[in-house]
Amino acid sequence: MSTTSEYFETLRGRSIAVIGMGVSNTPLIRMLLRAELKVTVCDKSPRERVEEQASELESLGARLKLGPDYLEKIHKFDLIFRTPGLSPNTPELKQAVERGSILTSEMELFFQLCPCRIIGVTGSDGKTTTTTLISEFLKEAGLNVYLGGNIGKPLLPDVDGMVPEDVAVVELSSFQLMSMDRSPHVAVFTNLSPNHLDYHHTMEEYTSAKLNIFCHQSPKDRVVFNYDNDITRSLAKAAVGQAMLFSRKQRLEEGVYLRDNAIWLTNPMGSREVLPLDSIQIPGVHNIENYMAAIAAVDGIVPDKCVRAVAQRFTGVEHRIELVRELDGVKYYNDSIGTSPTRTMACLDSFDQKLIIIAGGYDKGVPFTQLGMAMVEKVKVLILTGDTAPAIKRAVEEAEGFAGSGLRVLETADLASAVTAARDTAREGDVVVLSPACAAFDQFKNFMERGKVFKRLVNAL
Repeated sequence: MSTTSEYFETLRGRSIAVIGMGVSNTPLIRMLLRAELKVTVCDKSPRERVEEQASELESLGARLKLGPDYLEKIHKFDLIFRTPGLSPNTPELKQAVERGSILTSEMELFFQLCPCRIIGVTGSDGKTTTTTLISEFLKEAGLNVYLGGNIGKPLLPDVDGMVPEDVAVVELSSFQLMSMDRSPHVAVFTNLSPNHLDYHHTMEEYTSAKLNIFCHQSPKDRVVFNYDNDITRSLAKAAVGQAMLFSRKQRLEEGVYLRDNAIWLTNPMGSREVLPLDSIQIPGVHNIENYMAAIAAVDGIVPDKCVRAVAQRFTGVEHRIELVRELDGVKYYNDSIGTSPTRTMACLDSFDQKLIIIAGGYDKGVPFTQLGMAMVEKVKVLILTGDTAPAIKRAVEEAEGFAGSGLRVLETADLASAVTAARDTAREGDVVVLSPACAAFDQFKNFMERGKVFKRLVNAL
């Protein structure tokens, strides 16, 4: 299918359900309704919580099924578009597929219809910064770029305006990848560590979902792996297309690596210095890795001078070790994207002093043992809030060296109380960082809302 209109013509007379009316699915719902197709929108939210949006969709012709029974009789639909937040292994969806329903998603349809090259990025950490860097490199090289996916913008509404010479750069979560049967032309696997085990239940299922980013590639395609991550390094031998490795810790015979305080790249054409590390404006060794992954993705597509130009001006993405303000000699940073222990540990490594950390949030079933050890080494005051506060406190207090570390652990009722406690505790020269090591769903809609609330609280001090 070359256009959405041609695809929609094949749906005439079929019953369609769209599960969830969030960021990714609402544009899809509107597109289906404009094509005068029969659409039922199913969402677990009660009517009173989504009244404005519900009324708008009804005015466009949608039928609604809202509330706790939103999946009842879902098997009666010919075609079901799931929301990324609902696993395809949900019993009602599995039953629907067994009885003949077709289960798909907005992202799967985008991959089916997109006429241009797709570069996709996944991993447990670093996805958004790496995706953004790739997009910036390509734009600097003069290409027309569409940036979207899990980064916050669905690309399906743009697909009819795309031409083969364009490039779509897409951040892909495990939720989106879980049922994908197509892979991007260039796939980037930043790293892999335990995450989202509340959704996937096992590390095996989580890993299996991530594999879809490259297992449907052709031999002409490329996949980038992190050599320093045991899991992704082991996956490289399963690549269908060209496997390209990057390493911050070891010089590689072929791939992207560090040498003489710069990022180098070696391929069959030879070796070359691509980017001096002192050109990178964003702090942290994890961001060096993000640059390495992005450089490997665009090798042969973007000239090195474009990479260097972007590095000189790129100051990072919101909610990622973002300086909020300095007050009374104390710097406050927003790292709300720290939704996993490994990401928060990378944040701790980005500073050369002991920190005041605000942590805690929604419980994804991820262990905090390694985080506790890192906290003892790199944190002077730990301020905890949210559902996971007791578990993180326990991990810290059980970590080797805690007793003689001088680390203070405080528990607070909410984020506002945590910010107040940080203000009361901090002295001139200190650094306060919100890096929760957990998702935000216990108190906030997402990590972005949490970050914005934190910035508002800090700016009100």
